[in-house]
Amino acid sequence: MVDGDIRSTGVLFVCLGNICRSPTAEGVFRKLHRELVPQLALHIDSAGTHAYHIGEAPDPRSQAAARLRGVDIGTHRCRQVEIEDFRRFDYVLAMDRENLARLQQLRPKDGKAELKLLLEYAVDIKANEVPDPYYGSRGGFEEVLDLVELGGRGLMAEILKRQKDPRP
Repeated sequence: MVDGDIRSTGVLFVCLGNICRSPTAEGVFRKLHRELVPQLALHIDSAGTHAYHIGEAPDPRSQAAARLRGVDIGTHRCRQVEIEDFRRFDYVLAMDRENLARLQQLRPKDGKAELKLLLEYAVDIKANEVPDPYYGSRGGFEEVLDLVELGGRGLMAEILKRQKDPRP
């Protein structure tokens, strides 16, 4: 992604409706960015594969769990993945296999984004999908936070490796 003269790396997190997992991943990754490498040029966003909640704020339970960890996702408004996202972002990261398959179907031939599961970047965990907490208990929202942080840390390491670590 190019912002003026600055080349930024675009990261899009994707789940089903963009009200739980993907806005949480976006918020956690923004926090990691601020804390670890604020000078790194990143464009971070999230979206859903379906249009169930367009324009809505994230689930209140996601917001509450995130707030307890210093992550504010309350200003996010849900949106659906657009074809242009595959051209605009460098990474389009699904929370689970079902959404990854949907993204693979939507991806245009000229889409440059790397499509993967977020947890492919997590180190030393057995899980490869971020489970949907929507119909579960409060603990599910905590698990999402744990998993997306692990995936986000691994992703940040990968981005830094590819950019030859711009830290001073």
